[in-house]
Amino acid sequence: MGIADDAVEIRAQGWRTLAALHGLIESALERALSDDAGLSVVEYTVLDALDRQDGWHMRMQQLARAAALSASATTRLVTRLEDRGLLTRVLCADDRRGIYTELTPAGRQLYERARPIHDRALERALDDAETRPELAPVVEALHELALPTRVSL
Repeated sequence: MGIADDAVEIRAQGWRTLAALHGLIESALERALSDDAGLSVVEYTVLDALDRQDGWHMRMQQLARAAALSASATTRLVTRLEDRGLLTRVLCADDRRGIYTELTPAGRQLYERARPIHDRALERALDDAETRPELAPVVEALHELALPTRVSL
């Protein structure tokens, strides 16, 4: 195996490790959110993205990017959440083709109930991953990314 092959294998191993951590976290979140809030991870992601808009709405394309979904999958998901009374669609006043999505009061209430469930499940999943030698370095890197940056004067 040459140097180039070694570099490819190192990147591939890094990707496999990252995928394993993602799978562990997603499974933990899916279980907790489903059991305790009646939401899937992607549904929670949509509610979270809309909540972060501070009372504003998002275009469907923005929501698709935030949830890492295709346009058609986003439309189906928004329809399901709208049928549950959690979201509403609003036509853009400037562009009648533009459709915005925003949280309803019931959607905001469910999000506020689900957020601590999500956060606890994420913390437990990361704690679990940190005990696994193959995942610990990635978790440590995540913790370092989350540290606030210090400004020196």
